[in-house]
Amino acid sequence: MRLIESLKKKKFILLNIFLTLYIGINLIGGERGLISYFDKKKLFHELEIDEKILTDKLQDLEKKISLVKNNDLDYLDMLYREKFRYGTKDEIIIKLK
Repeated sequence: MRLIESLKKKKFILLNIFLTLYIGINLIGGERGLISYFDKKKLFHELEIDEKILTDKLQDLEKKISLVKNNDLDYLDMLYREKFRYGTKDEIIIKLK
């Protein structure tokens, strides 16, 4: 009986404790919490790096396409030799890669 009377008198304090615990737990571990924030920040950084890599690859491909469209003979000769392993008898081919 004393416990019930004690709880009735201190229900405001108990309500504050529970609300504080609820807010604290959600602040740290919830879907919008601190841990989730750092995970999303890390993912965003990784995506920025991937975007930069893909942008560089796209620019490289666009440059190669423009060389083929403009019939750049040096580039076409390089492609021909690389893809078909072509060389004349008096050439010495040194592979660097």
